[in-house]
Amino acid sequence: MLKIAYHPIYKHPLPEGHRFPMIKYELLPKQLLHEGTCNEDNFFKPQIPDSKPILAVHDLKYYEELKKLALDRKAVRKIGFPLSQELVNREVIIADGTIKASEHALAYGIAMNIAGGTHHAYTNRGEAFCLLNDQAIGARHLLQKGLVKKILIVDLDVHQGNGTAEIFKNDTDVFTFSMHGASNYPFKKEKSDLDIALTNNTGDENYLKILKETLPNLIETQKPDFIYYLCGVDILASDKLGKLGCTINGCKERDRYVLQTCKDLSIPVMCSMGGGYSPDIKTIIDAHSNTFRLAQDIFF
Repeated sequence: MLKIAYHPIYKHPLPEGHRFPMIKYELLPKQLLHEGTCNEDNFFKPQIPDSKPILAVHDLKYYEELKKLALDRKAVRKIGFPLSQELVNREVIIADGTIKASEHALAYGIAMNIAGGTHHAYTNRGEAFCLLNDQAIGARHLLQKGLVKKILIVDLDVHQGNGTAEIFKNDTDVFTFSMHGASNYPFKKEKSDLDIALTNNTGDENYLKILKETLPNLIETQKPDFIYYLCGVDILASDKLGKLGCTINGCKERDRYVLQTCKDLSIPVMCSMGGGYSPDIKTIIDAHSNTFRLAQDIFF
């Protein structure tokens, strides 16, 4: 059964100017239920977890200051959201959703988190709407529990996974792969184990060609027994914060290829949704929904 992490706090209300990106967290589960892709049994509700898996990734000083809302103004500006207890709780619950979804993926082959993909969070700071790095926390949890030995992170958000690259820069048990827009944020990139920076307006044909040439070789050389997939839909040409040129169909084919590859090779995969900022909310919901539709079709 496809298991999906969702909590009402995902749709945390923000001040005017920040609300639009949050709408999708309310609409996406409704759409999946309405069209019959999912039923209520597919969803599970994450909670505030023990601090141990979070502190396996993030510095104690940073996490304590975050929980106490004691970050300085510069640190809060880097995050980009007004800091509040509900916002911190939201991020912690997202991390728990990814931890639990990772364990579900081991059992069922795939699992999802409707939120997550907070790949700009570093060991000791937050950045760009990301406070804690959910996939890094999930990966370290699986490794420390001895549930897996080698992890491949496939980050196909339009923005480079700079925080993820920093967290795992000296960790040979995790291979970080980021394929992103060359001129997109972050403007100062970190060094992933493999970075592919795409030129502006890269469309479906070139995007998919590069991905299909790269992923099989990575899997062959790294031999992961678990994959984290960050499947942001901000690669769309319509995205307000992205500079690539993919279509809805191209984005869907990207997801199909990654998920089918995982299925064919019997590698469990955990998906965090990542970004999506097209001006039409219907575009965002349809693009994200395709990932869930494909997960059901391919795995179940």
